[in-house]
Amino acid sequence: MLGAIWGSALAVLIGVSPCVAQGGLQNPADASPSDEMPSPDASVDDLIDMDLDQLSQVDVLVPAMDTVVTSVSRQESTVGRSPTAVFVITQEMIRRSAANNIPDLLRMVPGVDVAQISADTWAISIRGFNGQYASKLLVQIDGRAVYSQLFSGVFWDVQDYPLEDIDRIEVIRGPGATVWGANAVNGVINIVTKRAADTQGLLVRAGGGSEDRQFSTVRYGGQAGEDVYWRVYGKQFERDGGYFSDGAFDDSRQGRGGFRSEWTPSDSDVFTLQGDCYEGFSGQLSTQSFPTAPYVRDLRFDDRAFGQNILSRWTHTIDDDTDWALQTYFDRAGRTTEIGSPLQATLDVDYQYHFHVGEEHNVICGAGYRHIDDQLLGTFAISLDPAFRSTNLFSYFIQDEIMLQEDLWYLVAGSKFEHNDFSGFEYQPSVRLLYTPTERKTWWGAVSRAVRTPSRANQNLVFHQFVSPFGPTFVETLGDPSPVSEALLAYELGYRTQPTDEFAWDLALFYNDYTRLVGVGPLGAPFFDPSIPAVVIPIELANNRTGDTFGAELSASYRLNPDWEISGAYTLLQMEVFTGNQIPIEGVSPNNQVYIHSAWNLPHDWEFDLIGRYVDSLPALGVSSYTTMDARFAWQPRKNLEWAVVGRNLLDSPHLEFADIEGGTASTEVQAQVFTSLTWTY
Repeated sequence: MLGAIWGSALAVLIGVSPCVAQGGLQNPADASPSDEMPSPDASVDDLIDMDLDQLSQVDVLVPAMDTVVTSVSRQESTVGRSPTAVFVITQEMIRRSAANNIPDLLRMVPGVDVAQISADTWAISIRGFNGQYASKLLVQIDGRAVYSQLFSGVFWDVQDYPLEDIDRIEVIRGPGATVWGANAVNGVINIVTKRAADTQGLLVRAGGGSEDRQFSTVRYGGQAGEDVYWRVYGKQFERDGGYFSDGAFDDSRQGRGGFRSEWTPSDSDVFTLQGDCYEGFSGQLSTQSFPTAPYVRDLRFDDRAFGQNILSRWTHTIDDDTDWALQTYFDRAGRTTEIGSPLQATLDVDYQYHFHVGEEHNVICGAGYRHIDDQLLGTFAISLDPAFRSTNLFSYFIQDEIMLQEDLWYLVAGSKFEHNDFSGFEYQPSVRLLYTPTERKTWWGAVSRAVRTPSRANQNLVFHQFVSPFGPTFVETLGDPSPVSEALLAYELGYRTQPTDEFAWDLALFYNDYTRLVGVGPLGAPFFDPSIPAVVIPIELANNRTGDTFGAELSASYRLNPDWEISGAYTLLQMEVFTGNQIPIEGVSPNNQVYIHSAWNLPHDWEFDLIGRYVDSLPALGVSSYTTMDARFAWQPRKNLEWAVVGRNLLDSPHLEFADIEGGTASTEVQAQVFTSLTWTY
């Protein structure tokens, strides 16, 4: 009942901007460029101190334990030194993924559930609770959180950045709220783009195919003097609709542009300025309620999405153990549709300070402020009361990494403290223990508390849904005037090892205990409303559900020889979510997922990638399990030229990946597709 009411209501507001929620600084990615390149026989100790661009030039296999991450603690570390379940999608993995967008890239990560609803609509979550409006996941791009206050989630159709500009994608499975704040409940996805100094010269990519009809990217980077690097880019695509028996109406086209610049006036300071703007149109098929006969109508319309953002960051290094960073950004985004025209503007300021106390304590702390103005010009089916609202968020955090025994035992403890205009004061502590018996083995465990703060819809929703033709009857769903945050208490245990240079594996186990999940409850007796006129059944959103989830996430990679590597991931998830009368609800996220990737370097500069995927059934949505395959052939006759042919969904097509009973969006079947691309750099 909740899914149909809650999601259908939010579907009308699908245009709300992907504006910010809890985000933060990514200063390690902005380290000043270095002209020093490692030697081919660099030692393992030398590799640990190098950045990703230097590592790519070393003619040895880089240990997976030494992959750089910044999202775990807001400062540069490695996978091996991270007391959390973290997975890094590197530049090479992106290039060989057979993916043409960010959602498809995320399919390789264990614990992440990616399902395509229509040509430009996605359901993405971590460790369960998937849906078009999944609300327990924080997504950031260079420290700017792409998050909508409307429903505490992400609109994935407008997160379409050039894959060639992405340095890495860091995915944390499990709570990250201690340093990132509310809504980093089940995980954090941090997309880090390349420095301007690493994107010098011209890049042109163009292609097309059966579903991705045509796409192109142009990027140019330059230098002004010795201290300033910059780049500009433009990107556009046109995508065909999915498969639907009577014709789909979900084709999409979008264009965007942006820039990034870095100024390093000294060895201690880096100033970063970057921004983006976009506009796109996508076909929508939505079923909406009306106060006049026939009361329910299917609407087909073009949804116009638009947005602009600008971000600045100043990073200052005092010494090897002390640094600080100040970041601010402004984000404006919205949509224009026939069923509601939302608009949202966000101003965010964030400061962090990192220092050491003696040799045992590595401390990072910070504070932030966020102001959001939003509006919704709603309809009878859905509106917000009030239609215009301004909200404020104040936050501060502190985290200490304590060395209990040098190079062996570490304790990480801290908490985030926030005050928001919906639920008031929130705290989100965590305690993590790290044990590193050798450079190639890591044990870790964690206990964390995280919250999902109420959204605008949680408190201000007014939604009408037609339910009976025998005398017009509507269910009227109202927001909770005094909502509270959904809460999670998470227990995690993990082990990762790299016994040889060729073989590595990582295992994470978790148990999540959820309380105060949003459900619905009665608000009074049915009544006749003469203004419609119709019978109205009033209900109210309420925090009256609980739930438990547990599972395991396994990833591994093995290099059989210098030209052939196999990697894979397995996800096990079990969920029980209880309604107010303790009736379990499950089956909206798959119990089992498998991902296998074979990367093979062939003679004469050819590459062959074969990717297999299995996703379990979704009983609650009537979606069957499916097994599919992607393939990529690529030829690089020169270092600066690549031609590729990609086939996706080759074994089981067409097929449904998700049924959007929440959003009211017509789900279309995913089809097999083929596209080709040509990439040239100069």
